[in-house]
Amino acid sequence: MAEPKAPNDVPNAGAHGGDRVAAALQAHGVRFLFTLCGGHISPILVGAKARGIRVVDVRDEATAVFAADATARLAGAPGVAAVTAGPGVTNALTALENARLAQSPVVLLGGAAPTALQGRGALQDIDQGPIVAPCVKLVKRVRRVRDLAPAVEEAFAVARDGVPGPAFVECPVDLLYDEASIRAWYAEASGKGTSIPERLLRFYLQRHVAKLFSAGGEARPPRARDVAAPAASESSLAAAVARLARAERPLVVIGSQALTLAPDPARLAAAVSRLGAPVYLSGMARGLLGRDHPLLMRHQRRQALREADCVVLAGAPCDFRLDYGRHVRRSSTLIAANRSARDASLNRRPDVAAIGDAGDFLERLAARSGGVAPHRDAWLATLCARDGAREAEIDKQTQVRGEHVNPIALLRAVDRAASDDAVFVADGGDFVATASYIVRPRGPRGWLDPGVFGTLGVGAGFALGAALSRPGAEVWILFGDGACGWSLTEFDTFVRHGVPVIAVVGNDACWTQIAREQVKMLHDDVGTTLGRTAYHEVAAGFGAEGIVVKTDAEVPQALERARASARAGKPALVNVWLDRTDFREGSISM
Repeated sequence: MAEPKAPNDVPNAGAHGGDRVAAALQAHGVRFLFTLCGGHISPILVGAKARGIRVVDVRDEATAVFAADATARLAGAPGVAAVTAGPGVTNALTALENARLAQSPVVLLGGAAPTALQGRGALQDIDQGPIVAPCVKLVKRVRRVRDLAPAVEEAFAVARDGVPGPAFVECPVDLLYDEASIRAWYAEASGKGTSIPERLLRFYLQRHVAKLFSAGGEARPPRARDVAAPAASESSLAAAVARLARAERPLVVIGSQALTLAPDPARLAAAVSRLGAPVYLSGMARGLLGRDHPLLMRHQRRQALREADCVVLAGAPCDFRLDYGRHVRRSSTLIAANRSARDASLNRRPDVAAIGDAGDFLERLAARSGGVAPHRDAWLATLCARDGAREAEIDKQTQVRGEHVNPIALLRAVDRAASDDAVFVADGGDFVATASYIVRPRGPRGWLDPGVFGTLGVGAGFALGAALSRPGAEVWILFGDGACGWSLTEFDTFVRHGVPVIAVVGNDACWTQIAREQVKMLHDDVGTTLGRTAYHEVAAGFGAEGIVVKTDAEVPQALERARASARAGKPALVNVWLDRTDFREGSISM
């Protein structure tokens, strides 16, 4: 049986299964569908465009999923990507796993070979379900046209429910084209022979097609399902209120989960302010309190955790970022608010486990707590003094001059230059980790990094999603030169779709985060050296503004030139030759 060929013309909207998928996306308020085209998913793309959903095509399937991830984080609702069968799906796996570990609600629509040809050697046919399953909360493999929209509805609900995460819907190509074309495909495949085997094949395929389109009419139009946020119990809240009231040196650490599905970040920020306790923000929570909030601490977190007598971890598990819980001293009270019971107890059993939405818990905790307590003024003053001292040290480090550009001075310049509505996308190792201490996000959801998976290559996709989700905002990508290699091709995407991002590449010609410890411990830099590659020329070749900077004196003018280009609607890449720094000496994570 030959594999059917795709028709030359795709039917009008409403006449094919791709439009059923698009109708479900429309019902969920989806504005953007990120994709890399493929014949297995063409009707979905055409149906989405016909329904006013902007189809944004990229150059790598991982970029499409990263972009969907970014829109989810910024909008608090699932982002959507569509990829073709086989390699399209496998290319998306790293981005899917990144979204799962970051607890980001993403819906991935995957194409698949025709249902009757699966397992028979069809083009790009593999058993996708078992491959994708470890990276998602749901694998939904559709087998009838009428089930397409309900499958999408279920995926959206599962992605938001409980601990957020990605969901996968497999849409075989013979469910997506119009019924007449599919019947013609299978009629051609079954032939006109009169032998018994040929007649049996024809009978089988006719029955198969009938099942595909059985009861094809929709009982109701697609709609979004209500998903209630899980709430911590009253008993855990009461226990937390009591423990916090007795604390002399409380500390609050807020992680990404508190912002993932937060409907009103400003309300959450107000609640955190009412708590009156010093706060450290991590991951996507950076920027929640703005740039200069009096309770916001930026440095010496490890020391503060070891001195605190009550620590509230809101959506922040005790993983490697908190030294597996060892940063929190054993004699202190640990309150863990998390949607995941496993994460709340990861590596360290809390005194109070508040299992539910971390943002909601903070709001309820603030409403029940006494607020700012005068007897904690000395504690706050101590932490503020340490922050001030560290900032002064950083300022001194900006004065060090070498042959090229001081990376700390560069990041200070970026922080000064970026607009008040700037969104920062972090993609890299040493350069980006340094930036997390220096660049100050302007407001809630103003900082996007990969999360606990530490994935390099998120830059272009995150920036694409951010720029489309926040039209008019200034979107900056902070690239390590190693990480930049994954995203350079997407400058073609930025130019074609008119997405004016500003990329700053910290070019020290090295995978520095790895090399620093590798050379010290193993006395060999093998595999860690790069070149002073002309990344700006590559970007310019795609039609973007390309700028190279080799000295500190050139930095201000280059950044302003890049901002002017972005204001004019043209993406820009600033390739900055960096000097080496020991700013993060000894900071390797395991």
